[in-house]
Amino acid sequence: MLDIKRLLQDPEAAKAGLLSREPGLDVDGLFQLAADRKAASQRFDELRAQQKQLSQAFGKGSTLAPEEMAAKRAELKELSTEVKGLEQTRKELEEKLQYALLTTPNLPAEGVPVGRSEEDNKVVRTWGEPKTFDFEPREHHDLGESLGILDFDGASKISGHGFAVYRNLGARLERALWNFFLDTHTEQNGYSEILPPFLVRREAMVGTSQLPKFEEDAFKTQDDLFLIPTAEVPLTNLHGGAMMTPEQLPIRYAGFSACFRREAGSYGRLTKGLTRVHQFHKVELVQLTTPEHSAEAHEQLTGHAEGILQALGLSYRTVELCTGDLGFGAAKCYDLEVWLPGQKTWREISSCSNFHDFQARRANIRYRPEKGAKPRFVHTLNGSGVAVGRCIIALLETYQRADGGIDLPEVLWPYMRTKSIEP
Repeated sequence: MLDIKRLLQDPEAAKAGLLSREPGLDVDGLFQLAADRKAASQRFDELRAQQKQLSQAFGKGSTLAPEEMAAKRAELKELSTEVKGLEQTRKELEEKLQYALLTTPNLPAEGVPVGRSEEDNKVVRTWGEPKTFDFEPREHHDLGESLGILDFDGASKISGHGFAVYRNLGARLERALWNFFLDTHTEQNGYSEILPPFLVRREAMVGTSQLPKFEEDAFKTQDDLFLIPTAEVPLTNLHGGAMMTPEQLPIRYAGFSACFRREAGSYGRLTKGLTRVHQFHKVELVQLTTPEHSAEAHEQLTGHAEGILQALGLSYRTVELCTGDLGFGAAKCYDLEVWLPGQKTWREISSCSNFHDFQARRANIRYRPEKGAKPRFVHTLNGSGVAVGRCIIALLETYQRADGGIDLPEVLWPYMRTKSIEP
């Protein structure tokens, strides 16, 4: 959530930043709400002061004549009615302003490319050469079904469209990948491993900016618990309401979870296989740090996700998102896009975001720089380290053979207990 005071310090710059993200955003309406709330609060305080002063006229030792006393009582009654009305108005304006702020996206960080769509994103680096074949490469869902490791018909039968059943070495590959991810991030990159709940309360979803903006995309139980769209939600909210010391920062978590997302794209090419599904597994990287170190932490976290792809020998590119393509809460974001030979395209496999204090304000996560100092909000960051299903897509399409078998990268051999998946 944005700080309205900060926005009003330079309203023109704030408006330009927000409109570069959402051209139709009613920024003037937001500022007007803030002005109305301020005016109502000031008028309320003035009337309360008058009310207090007038009440003193009825105190002990009053020398008012009876007719003056009656006039003062009538005046006080009228003032009390106005104060109650203003109190209600102020409350309503505060609620409207808070909701407006909860549904307003984050300001882009300085230097983020200005643009309207993914066409304006900036490729900042690439790694590896997209693999070529002396045969026509197949797509992952075709390979997976022919090998008997992916079953989409069975999943559709029991759960509907947008799900997958992993069989035999497919199930083992899924498990091998998340164990490899977790081992790498905890043993090499210094993250603490967390296995969080997959159901969270409404306030946790608000804290990491999934609600109220995206409630229609979430799976919800009848008792108002939400299936998490990513482990970012429980990992960040572990520190909701906390007051920390600088010595406790940075905090680094690597959390495995199932992820649940109602929106799986329109029907068509992208809904075949594992590209867009309602349920998938992911290892999420979350960092909490001081504002001074968040930019450095963002580059570091992105590098940790890139290291996974490099270890697996997957060609990828790192893309800095423009203002119009940023996620709702992100101030800056890098997407890692892996090359898929079967689909002949780049596809996102990880998004690494710096939220600045946007989430911390919502979840009230603060630290005190030194004893007696004014508390400050931490900066939160997260990124996929990485999405397991999309990694399987890349592995099947990159390491396929002409006979339909899959050669596995060496780092997975100890986890898979085999070097290949044979037809």
